[in-house]
Amino acid sequence: MPEDQTNDNILAESEDRTDAVPPNAVAALHGLLDAPGAPPALGDPLPPLWHWLAFLPNAPQRELGNDGHPAAGSFTPVDRPPRRMFAGGRLTFERVVPIGTILTRHSRAASISTKEGRSGTLVFVEIDHEISTRDGSRISDVQDVVYRHAETIRESPTAALLETTSDDDWEWTFALDPSATLLFRFSALTYNAHRIHYDVPYVKEVEGYPNLLVHGPLQAIALAEICRRNMPHRRVASFEFRAEHPAFASSPLLFRGRPTGRDIVELQAITGNHVVSMTATARLEP
Repeated sequence: MPEDQTNDNILAESEDRTDAVPPNAVAALHGLLDAPGAPPALGDPLPPLWHWLAFLPNAPQRELGNDGHPAAGSFTPVDRPPRRMFAGGRLTFERVVPIGTILTRHSRAASISTKEGRSGTLVFVEIDHEISTRDGSRISDVQDVVYRHAETIRESPTAALLETTSDDDWEWTFALDPSATLLFRFSALTYNAHRIHYDVPYVKEVEGYPNLLVHGPLQAIALAEICRRNMPHRRVASFEFRAEHPAFASSPLLFRGRPTGRDIVELQAITGNHVVSMTATARLEP
């Protein structure tokens, strides 16, 4: 197989759904993040990335594969490698979306490509979600998903060690303890059946990881939370994030951010072993 190969077989697939983010789900995520103050209520602005509380997976149980994900279906290659990773994404938010607003989402597989990695073939799927409201507000949500073959992952690779940087260089920080309980609650809240987040024997014996993995979406939401907590009067206009390395349960996560320009915020998630697990950039509305 060539080093890079694009396959357009799934480009025609699309999906249309209508949903809303209910206040009770917002309150649950607010509590899960140990956010200060009262949770946002019906009609309040939906925090950035919290639209992921809508459009939950709805595949029948019989269609789930051994890993907890649909064995095949919309945006899932039939001949995919067995391991799935949420690799990153790019989002834009045109206007404030009030909590409880009816959302319409049109989703399509924008591209699928393959590359040869050290563990075998990697399949990259780019999924494009366009979300709109009746008043014309729009959210563009492009997600990158990677499928790979089994590979043992060490918890503290020297290649991913954080460069020497003083914490004083970061203006805002908050910590989160990704315990098994927290990961289970987030899986339940987002109806995520991926076993790497709650099934320890499966994670160690089948996937080859040392412990439960922290969800990529949970880390991205926590990074965006830095903007909400420290600049509550500034609206996030766009958000781009990339998973750099797995983060594991029972290793504290530090989320930190700093302004790098008038409207730009640089963000990082750091594991207890000083490994960068996710990076992100938020652009604020002027």
